[in-house]
Amino acid sequence: MKLSLPFMLAITLVVIATSAQAQEVFDIYSDLQSCDVTVKGDAAGCLLKVDLSSTKDGLIQTRTLSLDGPGTWIVAWDVSGAKEGSYGACAKLIREGVVISERCTDFYYGGRVNIRFDVRDAHADYRGMTLLVYSEDLAVVDIYYTLVKGDKAVYISKRESVPIAGSYGSPSDLSLEWKQLLENGQEYKGRVKIVEKKNGQTRAFMNSFVARDDAEITDTYQDETGASATVMGRSRVPFEGSLKFDLYQNGALLASVEEKTPILLAGDDETVEISWNGTLDPGIYQLTIQLIGNDGDVIDIEESIIEAEIPPRPLTVETPAEGESGRSKMVIAAAVLLLAAVMIVVVRRRRG
Repeated sequence: MKLSLPFMLAITLVVIATSAQAQEVFDIYSDLQSCDVTVKGDAAGCLLKVDLSSTKDGLIQTRTLSLDGPGTWIVAWDVSGAKEGSYGACAKLIREGVVISERCTDFYYGGRVNIRFDVRDAHADYRGMTLLVYSEDLAVVDIYYTLVKGDKAVYISKRESVPIAGSYGSPSDLSLEWKQLLENGQEYKGRVKIVEKKNGQTRAFMNSFVARDDAEITDTYQDETGASATVMGRSRVPFEGSLKFDLYQNGALLASVEEKTPILLAGDDETVEISWNGTLDPGIYQLTIQLIGNDGDVIDIEESIIEAEIPPRPLTVETPAEGESGRSKMVIAAAVLLLAAVMIVVVRRRRG
């Protein structure tokens, strides 16, 4: 069967249309600090062009990103001296110079706004996102926690229908710990977006941070035979450091022992124990315990005193000589016989 040219062209147009629909700017949100754009479909090789503009001044800034596939992409704006007024952000998905999808959003900056909730603190670091929110009247929100590497979101956690109450002095703690392992020395961004369910009021906060290993010494013990230290991880960068125990007396270093710690993440704790070469002689010693990080830097230190005492002498019990033991037994036997005789005499007199 031979296909007609119009039929083949129709099939080609359907294929092109389907391909275009498969690559889509699905969602966009922006304020004057940042913008998030969600792209669906096979967007590898596409460009994402995001424009920020205002009704007064027109185009303000443009960001162009090269995409490696679908996902959520974060654009940071740098707007100084922003004026009150209406603004807009538009995201265009471009393949081979042709715009295949576009989505825009408008927002207003400045003026008096009836805020349903307020944010006391929002800050990201290598542990997670700290978020303290309060509302005088009960509000219900959706919260999007986003970890960003480069320009792409590598982790998004959504909490739906979260009730918010409290006050400035006692806000709701809605902090979140990252689930991903972070790379030591790598720069990331943390972003949180809060959407009020009733009227869609939205607020977003973002900051950059450098991931680094972190831990702390939480407990120590030391005596004449050795020492120990408990270490707790404080980062999503795996801690692979060590503990160094330095023993001094009168300023002179007597012993130095370094032991690797188990690998620790935020909230994990382990105890490392070491022993001296024998029991310390009586005297006063100084102990310095250093926690050394992945890069060899000292990130925590603990100092203490060891007061080694003279060990008490064991108690001794004198054992009587064999002759003395025999005489003692004879004296006891005689006493028992004498007591028995006296009792017999007393009993007879009473009967008589």
